[in-house]
Amino acid sequence: MFHPPQRISPAASADAASRVAELNDRFRHHSATGVMRHGLSTLGDVALVSSFGAESVVLLHMLAVTRPDVPVLFIDTQLLFTETLVYQQELSERLGLQNVRVIRARHLELADRDRDRTLHRRDTDACCALRKVEPLQNALAGYDGWITGRKRFQGGTRQALQFFELEPGSARVKVNPLAHWDPQDVQTYMDENRLPRHPLVAQGYPSIGCMPCTSPVAEGEDTRAGRWRGEEKEECGIHFVNGRMVRTKEQV
Repeated sequence: MFHPPQRISPAASADAASRVAELNDRFRHHSATGVMRHGLSTLGDVALVSSFGAESVVLLHMLAVTRPDVPVLFIDTQLLFTETLVYQQELSERLGLQNVRVIRARHLELADRDRDRTLHRRDTDACCALRKVEPLQNALAGYDGWITGRKRFQGGTRQALQFFELEPGSARVKVNPLAHWDPQDVQTYMDENRLPRHPLVAQGYPSIGCMPCTSPVAEGEDTRAGRWRGEEKEECGIHFVNGRMVRTKEQV
C-alpha cells in the first residue's frame, strides 16, 4: 500500500514554508558541507537518498566524512544497470557507509501492475511511480527531511533549485547541498578526493537511471538528454497533491 506524505494544515504549511525561506536566505553563501551539517543537526530524522549514479559519489563522500551512520536510501527499481548495482556495493564498502538501505517496490504491486516488466514501454510515468516514487515515499515515512544530490546545472525543473525545499502539502524538507555547484566543482571534488567514477560514465552516460530508459549522450547534448529520450519527460518524480498524483516542479 502506498502511503503519501502526511498532510498538514495550511497554517502549519505556511509556517514551514517561511522557515525554509529563512534557511535559504541564511545559507545562501554557505558551503555544501555546511548546508548538509545543518540539515542533519536541526531537521530531526533525516536520510540521504542516492541513485549511486554518475555524480552520487560526491554527496556520499561528504556524508561518509560527516555522519556515516545516517541512513542512505538506495532505490533498486529492479531495472537498473548491473554496473550500478555493483558500483553501489563497492562504493558503500569503500566509503564506510554504515546504514545503506535498499528500497524496492513490493512484490505484489509488481505482480499486479507490471507482471511482464514492460510497463516502461507503455507508460514511463506509471513505471516510475511504481518502481521508484511510491517505494521512496513509503521508505521516507517518519522522516523529517531528506538529502538529495540535485543541482541547478542539470537543467529543466532544477534550474531554480534552492538549498532547502518544502515538499508540497507536508512539513518534510528536502536538502540540496550541491544545488549551486557547477560541473567543474563536481569534477574537482572527485579528483581531489580520488573518488571512483561510475563505470558507465566513461561509456557516454553522464546521467544514469534505469537501463530501458537511459541512453548514451552525444557531445554537445544536455547531460540529461539520455533520460527518457524522445519523451516530454525530465524527471521521475510524481507527488501526491490534494489526493492526486501529479507532476510538479519539485521532483525526486
